Amino acid sequence: MKIRWRLRMAAAQREVWTGTELRRLLAEKAGLELSSASVSALFTKEPSQVKMTTLAALCTALECTPNDLIEVDTTPVERPITPPRPVADLPKAASARGRSMPPL
Repeated sequence: MKIRWRLRMAAAQREVWTGTELRRLLAEKAGLELSSASVSALFTKEPSQVKMTTLAALCTALECTPNDLIEVDTTPVERPITPPRPVADLPKAASARGRSMPPL
């Protein structure tokens, strides 16, 4: 599965070109105050996680849906076929009860 962060594209389609513009929209339309560094990171990097409140604020500010911001490829990943591991031979018991003789 692959996930692509598409905030920059979604913003550009709505003529929001800079982090400063996005930060202003977040404050005005969604009431979310983020630092310049946080907005810059969202704008330029693919985050490993996003708070639901931040995602909702981005959608409100840009008038979009989460599908506009996150692209998920759900194609199953093919795994190479590995042959089954052979079971190791167990040592045979010396007596009928399954015990070996003690060392001499």
